[in-house]
Amino acid sequence: MAPLLAVLLVFVVAPLAFVVAVSFFHYDNFAIIPAFSFENYADVLTAHLTYELYVTMIWFSLLTWFFTLIIGFTVAYFLVFHVRNPLIAIGLFLVCTVPFWTSNVIRMISWLPLLGKQGLINSALLATGVTRQPLQFLLFSDFSVVVSYVHLFTIFMIVPIFNSMSRIDRTLFEAAADAGSSRWQTLLHVVVPLCKSGIALGSIFVVTLVMGDFYVVKVMSGGSRASIVSAMYDDISTLLFPHAAANAVILMIIVVIMVSLILRVVDVRKELASQR
Repeated sequence: MAPLLAVLLVFVVAPLAFVVAVSFFHYDNFAIIPAFSFENYADVLTAHLTYELYVTMIWFSLLTWFFTLIIGFTVAYFLVFHVRNPLIAIGLFLVCTVPFWTSNVIRMISWLPLLGKQGLINSALLATGVTRQPLQFLLFSDFSVVVSYVHLFTIFMIVPIFNSMSRIDRTLFEAAADAGSSRWQTLLHVVVPLCKSGIALGSIFVVTLVMGDFYVVKVMSGGSRASIVSAMYDDISTLLFPHAAANAVILMIIVVIMVSLILRVVDVRKELASQR
């Protein structure tokens, strides 16, 4: 385990320790002064903008988690239980990963010509007479931000759920049918409990990715929204490194709490051990 521990110490523990140390430093006229002061945390925690940004990002995280869970679970269920040929199922699963062969920025920007006032969706709605005016909420709004998040991060929900579902013993479905369970009852009482580990892992991926986002909120909201990381970027661009470091430590604590809540609901180790 020594090589792994060495890598973790160099690339994980040391940078985090450095950020925590800098968060207590003092800065004056863009000069960083080594010290031990809580003024950076006081500035961050007493600012109304901080709470507004965290509430916004947590709200986006919850919405993205909900929609990615619905879509990810449905896609994984179809691939595992409705595609009879394993090769075709694996092929379709790989198709889901094709968009990740391109940059996240390109995939995000691809929504602009679709959701804009003169975009394909509004043009189709106007042409069919569904609406008389272009829908304003489609672009540069919370709606477009959530759509982009769901598009970017759904695959992170599909993969762990697909992995959990593929381990389910098919004889359990026969036993459930013999016991008189309907398809919905089998889904709720057999499939979902046995996929809790995949759901938990997918939830951790999605929540951490949304909370650590930098560019989606800024671009897809038209600048009307901001993220925690974008606030850190603004601090760094003005050489306020201790203030940015304090914000980073607070964000890390918030994300750790959110992940801990997920792991408290689902014991991933126990669930994975029970599936072996």
